[in-house]
Amino acid sequence: MAVDKSFFDEMFDEAGVPREAFASYYEWFADQDPAQLLKKTAQAEDLFRKTGITFAVYGQQEAEERLIPFDIVPRIIAAAEWARLSRGIEQRVRAMNTFLHDIYHRQEIVRAGRLPEHMVSQNSAFLDKMIGFTPPGGIYGHIVGVDLVRTGPNEFYALEDNARTPSGVSYMLENRETMMSMFPELFSSIKVRQVSDYPKKLRRSLSASAPPKCTSGKPVVAVLTPGIYNSAYFEHAFLADQMGAELVEGHDLRIVDGRVAMRTTRGYRAIDVLYRRLDDDYLDPLTFRPDSVLGVPGIMDVYMSGGITIANAPGTGIVDDKAIYSYIPDIIRFYMGEEPLLQNVPTWRCSEADSLAYVLDHLSELVVKEVHGSGGYGMLVGPAASKRELSTFAAKLRRHPGNYIAQPTLALSTVPILTKKGLTPRHVDLRPFVLVSPDKIEITPGGLTRVALKKGSLVVNSSQGGGTKDSWVLED
Repeated sequence: MAVDKSFFDEMFDEAGVPREAFASYYEWFADQDPAQLLKKTAQAEDLFRKTGITFAVYGQQEAEERLIPFDIVPRIIAAAEWARLSRGIEQRVRAMNTFLHDIYHRQEIVRAGRLPEHMVSQNSAFLDKMIGFTPPGGIYGHIVGVDLVRTGPNEFYALEDNARTPSGVSYMLENRETMMSMFPELFSSIKVRQVSDYPKKLRRSLSASAPPKCTSGKPVVAVLTPGIYNSAYFEHAFLADQMGAELVEGHDLRIVDGRVAMRTTRGYRAIDVLYRRLDDDYLDPLTFRPDSVLGVPGIMDVYMSGGITIANAPGTGIVDDKAIYSYIPDIIRFYMGEEPLLQNVPTWRCSEADSLAYVLDHLSELVVKEVHGSGGYGMLVGPAASKRELSTFAAKLRRHPGNYIAQPTLALSTVPILTKKGLTPRHVDLRPFVLVSPDKIEITPGGLTRVALKKGSLVVNSSQGGGTKDSWVLED
């Protein structure tokens, strides 16, 4: 395979020789029949379709449900490399939880002049209802996803933080199960750290944050889904099943004797921990959007009285804000007294006049994102945009500058995908999943690798045509 020296290729060095982490895998790959490997790719697609591993694409006229393309060439991370990344991820997640407690209490970081007050008070994700309240166990973000990108041998950047309702872990688990069923010999010869215990760890982590009114030694855990039309419904059902938890919708729940209870064949049963997979606005029509039929009327009052744990805590989404993201290095220094172990991508906050002027002057060179955006929607990749697209986006920036941030276009690393012509490089990112409980932080080894399947594309989101890979972290 020809190596494009413009980007860091994770599998091959500049001479085309497999890097150490990929050496054993490539030795196996070179002995395989390419036609048989392509058949395996088709088999994987059939398996995903039969299993129902789909996601919904909103605003599309074609079929709503789509398969996420899966590439059978894994992304492999050396043990020592993963150890370094894990330390940086843990530091970042600890700082975010401390920050969340602070902004809903004394706001010391604002008092110290390290974060502008308006970044909190005028942020739509900041919930006044949470001021002065401490969630059970002091945990705000129980499940966190940190999006990482790589640009060189030892150059990893944290690109985004996902603490509201991070998704994708079901695809990580299904990708591994598919690879193990199709290529069992690989996992016999190459020692890869397991990820299959994630649902067990998730349940244990959630149970450790049970509320004060939980008197049982085995807390009742349920997953709250918006329903079958949600883009991540497969994941909601999958995780509930794998955890041995109930999958519930808002209409299955009601307040009974000061507790949130779910309907069962034997009447209503109190829930201790609710892993909610819907946004704050829809959680309680008595507190937030009165037109919501997805949540539970009165659940916030039960929460405030210690009758239930909501994971993630309402108001946690403020750390997903891409303008807040730009302050994370300072947040780490302020609360941890340490230098960040993971670098942030340089970020221009368009709400600031000087930054806006720079972004407008260099729009064709930058990536511009909505501060509350996700899924690759509402963003501009300057180098790939037409003059008309640049002009239209510039007008948006001028009208609502506070809605956007901008970042340089990074030379994202590549990992090969398998095509009919053989291996060909494609850009990737990585979303490790972090479980936070009062007594520990656990990081699943690897996470979800998303891959931009279109040649030259830097957009890896499944909603924008991206696919996934199995992520291997090697044993020591």
